[in-house]
Amino acid sequence: SMAADLMEIDDSLYSRQRYVLGDSAMHQMAQSSVFLSGMGGLGLEIAKNIVLAGVKAVTLHDTKQCEMWDLGSNFFIRKEDVLSQRRRVEAVSPRVAELNPYVHVDMCSSALDDNTDLSFLRKYQCVILTEARLSLQKRVNEFCHSQQPPIRFIGCDAYGICVRVFCDFGEEFEVSDPTGEEPKEIFIQSITQDNPGVVTCMDNQPHGLQTGQSVVFREVSGMEELNGTARQVSVLSPHSFAIGDTSQLQPYAHGGFFVLVKTPKTYKFAPLQIHAAMLALDTFQEQHSRLPNIGCLQDAEALVKLTEETPVNTELVRCLSRTARGTLPPLAAAVGGLASQEVLKAITGKFAPLQQWLYLDAIEVVKPLQSLSAEEFFPRGDRYDGLRACIGESMCLELHKLRVFMVGCGAIGCEMLKNFALLGVGLAKSSGEVCITDPDLIEKSNLNRQFLFRPHHIQKPKSTTAAEATRDINPDLQVDAHLNKVCPATESIYSDSFFSCLNLVVTALDNVEARRYVDSRCVSNQRPLLDSGTMGTKGHTEIIVPNLTESYNSHRDPPEEEIPFCTLKSFPSVIEHTIQWARDKFENAFVHKPSMYSLFWQTHSSAEVVLQRMQAGESLEGSFQVIKLLSRRPSQWEQCITIARLKFEKYFKRKALQLLHSFPLDTRLKDGSLFWQSPKRPPTPIDFDLKDSLHFTFIVSTARLFAGIYNIPYSEKDLSEEEVTRILSAVKIPEYRPLEKVKTDETAKKPDQMKLPVSSEEEREAIIQLEEAIAADRLQMSPLQFEKDDDSNGHMDFVTSASSLRARMYSIEPADRLKTKRIAGKIIPAIATATAAVAGLVALELIKVVGGYGFESFKNCFFNLAIPVVVLTEPAPVKRTPIRNNIYFSIWDCWTIFGHEDFTLSDFMNAVREKYGIEPTMVVHGVKMLYVPVMPGHSKRLKLTMQKLIKPSVDRRYVDLTVSFAPEADGDEDLPGPPVRYYFSPDGETP
Repeated sequence: SMAADLMEIDDSLYSRQRYVLGDSAMHQMAQSSVFLSGMGGLGLEIAKNIVLAGVKAVTLHDTKQCEMWDLGSNFFIRKEDVLSQRRRVEAVSPRVAELNPYVHVDMCSSALDDNTDLSFLRKYQCVILTEARLSLQKRVNEFCHSQQPPIRFIGCDAYGICVRVFCDFGEEFEVSDPTGEEPKEIFIQSITQDNPGVVTCMDNQPHGLQTGQSVVFREVSGMEELNGTARQVSVLSPHSFAIGDTSQLQPYAHGGFFVLVKTPKTYKFAPLQIHAAMLALDTFQEQHSRLPNIGCLQDAEALVKLTEETPVNTELVRCLSRTARGTLPPLAAAVGGLASQEVLKAITGKFAPLQQWLYLDAIEVVKPLQSLSAEEFFPRGDRYDGLRACIGESMCLELHKLRVFMVGCGAIGCEMLKNFALLGVGLAKSSGEVCITDPDLIEKSNLNRQFLFRPHHIQKPKSTTAAEATRDINPDLQVDAHLNKVCPATESIYSDSFFSCLNLVVTALDNVEARRYVDSRCVSNQRPLLDSGTMGTKGHTEIIVPNLTESYNSHRDPPEEEIPFCTLKSFPSVIEHTIQWARDKFENAFVHKPSMYSLFWQTHSSAEVVLQRMQAGESLEGSFQVIKLLSRRPSQWEQCITIARLKFEKYFKRKALQLLHSFPLDTRLKDGSLFWQSPKRPPTPIDFDLKDSLHFTFIVSTARLFAGIYNIPYSEKDLSEEEVTRILSAVKIPEYRPLEKVKTDETAKKPDQMKLPVSSEEEREAIIQLEEAIAADRLQMSPLQFEKDDDSNGHMDFVTSASSLRARMYSIEPADRLKTKRIAGKIIPAIATATAAVAGLVALELIKVVGGYGFESFKNCFFNLAIPVVVLTEPAPVKRTPIRNNIYFSIWDCWTIFGHEDFTLSDFMNAVREKYGIEPTMVVHGVKMLYVPVMPGHSKRLKLTMQKLIKPSVDRRYVDLTVSFAPEADGDEDLPGPPVRYYFSPDGETP
């Protein structure tokens, strides 16, 4: 219905997810009802993710009562629910409903079995069954498949170490966008006039197309008939393709770009069939009306017998038999994330659905435990019974004793803490601890995927709030929450001795720089690191284990490409350029200049002294800019509007006039080609028109920001159209005269680096300004901080209107506010489904690290839930670098030398040679060269004590030195070695 389509999407809650799914999918979700059966750990995971995502209504169905061991897999069941014998669905429904005020959550606890009349399901668009017998899944699936239109059916099971998902979305299911990738605009080098015509991309850029796809052309000069038309392509090479007959078109001149056209795709589904090991388990249940018993060899053999018809890994079958009654919470989280994304696909047609099966097992987790006695796995009547059935009592105890440091407490952090709570990681009574740190406060946009937070937590710290919520799930956890950033400035807190008390570090970060730093601390302290990240529906995990794998820093991602200065300043060609330009304007005018101004007055606390020094003819660093800001300083709202109007003139009219004066449209380069050709776009000056809402928004938002930095009050009425019109009618716009010669090359100095000479007349003017400012007490200025998520502060209004006006001036396709906000705010699109999956996969690896498993059992994962694809790979094995003969070292090695008070540099060199059998040639401490033989005077240092050379602070026990070694043959390079840790005292304690 149209009415529902016009429902506003609450961007303050959903913005990060909108960038993943798009608005039409969000609207469809807001009109869809879902039926979800089975409130075990897996069912609850799915419930959490789809309620966070924002469907219209969910009915939670379950018939069981809360039991002790539900506490180990269901994070919304509490001990008191077990003691008061509540139904599971009654315990979890209100807690699920709290996750999102926009979603209606119902519950149902009537029987759903082979005799139930299924017609009640007709009011749902999607039905999900977990913990359901195969016969029931088949019956419900057939009912759903036969409806008109079909009800989308998903079956999802988790038995111990094995999980499966099955989807049936009907005979024909149309998907609007199978990949979710944003098509890129690619510039054209040439198009031949031929049959077939061949398109070549500019600068040999790869087009990324596949034969059979279609592209649409824009802004082509010469072969203009192509513009706006779609052509099917046949790929010829990575940067060229044929587009059919172009021989009858005009010859190609220059310019233009093409974009991939998204074409919907139809998928066909068939009802349920099933695969070997899990099929045997279904048969076993039908025959015995129960699951195989924990540690029962007879049951395991019976299960193996049921699979005899098909080639199957019998080891997997035995592990499945032993663990089928158990639960591995991280595995449920991983498959729950994936299954939830399938639910969203089912109701929106966004992204390619699973066709039709997914199996995932965690056999690596249990393989090494097979030799343990059966008692290890038996229940003990506590919350860990389900976990114990999978990994045994000894491993549970190891998890309880664990000391973990988790950096970051956002989306991945919340999901990770849930896994820690269910696994019993870091229990107080076992001297374990989970230490978490995050400097951020909770914002409304976090609530869409950081499920430990609620609206009443907004503006509270993430870490302390998450710690409380984690203790609600498992009160025995010892969680220590900090508000620090982990970076060189906090190295005194997160010191080597802090790291030496840890078993393991987990990163839940959203930036590369912080990951690099934490990685380097883990390597120098020999600690395992579990890293992960997501972007939209994509996720990755990376497992870093001392002496087994490479580290995060071993592979450097290429840095983001900066947009060249001259492109931003004068020759934008795509919307990203105008958005970055607007963002830079904001930063310069409202952050940088006011900060510089405030800093100046902090350095020169008394304006009177500055006045005296200026009158005495001194030139003070930065004083010119400060005086310039003072001289233009508005003192009331009217002047703010005037400044905004003059800025409009400068940015959107004069800039264009000046460029066209310097480079008229017919300008040619030395080689005879046109100056203004793709990707350069000639600007068109814009005449101011207050009736144009874009012009009006620019004026008002710019004026508000100037009022903000100068602390000038204004009212609602001041922002009205008539008030703004009244003020503008009095503004005189001076006539424009173009400058004769303009530098436009990259060497053009950025304005803030220029030292402007101050004439004596300007000097006098400045002194008068300053005297007036002191008299009127107007020296204060408040820098703004760019805040993209507050719609009332005018920041995004300014960036969006400035970027759109500049785009209009260069005839670049504009971007709406939402897209502008994503690019200007560098927002990483995010959705709970991927976050939950990535944290689950990391927690599975955590069990292997704690168990001290071998290299071959670790797995890194990359997934993209949109396609959907899950790829598991072995981590990169550690590289061993030979120094010579049979002396090797890796990134994990650290050599140690213990000294004493009188220990000299010469003693140090000898000690290294004696202990490690190799001659040191150079010794460096950080950036300070302690000993480099070719440096004058360095040979005298050999007699000095290490204490004297290094001058350690009183509490330093050791320093890490970089030592190089003599090459085997003269004239070769010196050889690198591992860091050498030098202790100042023989016992390594503080001297």
